[in-house]
Amino acid sequence: MTLIKSISGIRGTIGGKPGDGLTPLDIVKFTSAYAAWVMEQSGKKGGSIIVGRDARTSGEMVEQLVCGTLAGMGMNVVNLELATTPTVEIAVTGEKASGGIILTASHNPGQWNALKLLNEKGEFISAEDGQRILDLAAGVQFEYAPVENIGSVTRMGDYAERHISKVLALDLVDTNAIRAAGLKVVVDCVNSVGGIVLPSLLKQLGVKEVIELYCEPNGLFPHNPEPLPEHLTDLSETVVKNGADLGLVVDPDVDRLAIVDEKGHMFGEEYTLVAVADYILGKTPGNTVSNLSSTRALRDVTEKHGGNYFASAVGEVNVVRTMKQNNAVIGGEGNGGVIYPEMHYGRDALCGAALFLTLLAQSGLSTSKLRESYPDYYISKNKASLDPNAPIDGILDKIAGAYSKYSVNREDGVKIDMPDGWVHLRKSNTEPIIRIYSEAGSKKQADAMAGEVINLIKEEYN
Repeated sequence: MTLIKSISGIRGTIGGKPGDGLTPLDIVKFTSAYAAWVMEQSGKKGGSIIVGRDARTSGEMVEQLVCGTLAGMGMNVVNLELATTPTVEIAVTGEKASGGIILTASHNPGQWNALKLLNEKGEFISAEDGQRILDLAAGVQFEYAPVENIGSVTRMGDYAERHISKVLALDLVDTNAIRAAGLKVVVDCVNSVGGIVLPSLLKQLGVKEVIELYCEPNGLFPHNPEPLPEHLTDLSETVVKNGADLGLVVDPDVDRLAIVDEKGHMFGEEYTLVAVADYILGKTPGNTVSNLSSTRALRDVTEKHGGNYFASAVGEVNVVRTMKQNNAVIGGEGNGGVIYPEMHYGRDALCGAALFLTLLAQSGLSTSKLRESYPDYYISKNKASLDPNAPIDGILDKIAGAYSKYSVNREDGVKIDMPDGWVHLRKSNTEPIIRIYSEAGSKKQADAMAGEVINLIKEEYN
């Protein structure tokens, strides 16, 4: 069993002993601490919290515990029940709530679940706020409401349509162009909440034919929900078999979007953001942001349009902060996460899908030809396993020194920018390993760059 307590939320495998897995006791404790933090922030008792969940089979159990605990803390709960992560985010501001909790383990397999925590802006909480919640939970520093002050729980079932309407209302979403293109699209919603919203959105956008694959929100994931090529063979085969223009796949909570072209080949998760940014920048020039482990192609596209590219530490909250600091018109993460401020400051696969389809329709290109219009980069993902007592920070310092002739960023581990590519090293917060991401113009070169760093680590450690 696994329980990971981090500044961004609480996630773990369902069951086991308290403190070892995500058990009912753990759910109640951390929900209570979150409610205490919300009231600490507002300086008053009560307030309202939005709750939504993906379709995984443990979701209803976790939902009941969370809603009951929030009510026990004196909070009024607006329960969206089955809802995407971005839907919950826009509901927080739409309902003027004090915060929100999304019950989803995102791309993790079905035995996992999590509490993802939002502030009153509908954005993920900061590292400082996350640490405060962990401290409140560790010290059991919260007090439940007396009977006369117990909160209420109400259900609100129309936010999926409100979310879709908000996407359709975006100035840069062109339903006329999409309708005129006569697109045929296959969607894979991994039997989670995407099945509730994505097919409906596509039909309202004007897609001519939507072929639904795994769109029943029963939580029985038909394949590993991480949208990687090896997990999407059914989608690729269905696209080719039906002569579709493209395939779209979302993760269980619908904040990541991956694309398959008409030949059944991956467009590339990294390139979801690149393509959408290319479209946005062509209409509204400005700056962009992605995290340090995302493709250099976004920088290239940004500079082509006369804008400035900025990199943030890994994590959505860091991307959002950097976007605000630099007035970015588009940003996100290389895992298919598109953040468009005109919509809201959160990764949103529905918004990403609408903008991508608009670009595709207006370009008149096939999906594969559109992908060919962007620079080719290849990312290699590796790791170096170390002894639990290894001086990881010291090793990172040595690596930074060894590459000092290049541009070295120490904001989040060590990011080394070289003329032909980059290498990013980050230490794990849960394991004695260093994760190593590298990117270059070919897979062979990216692997070689990572291999060189791994050899240096071995030399330093041994």
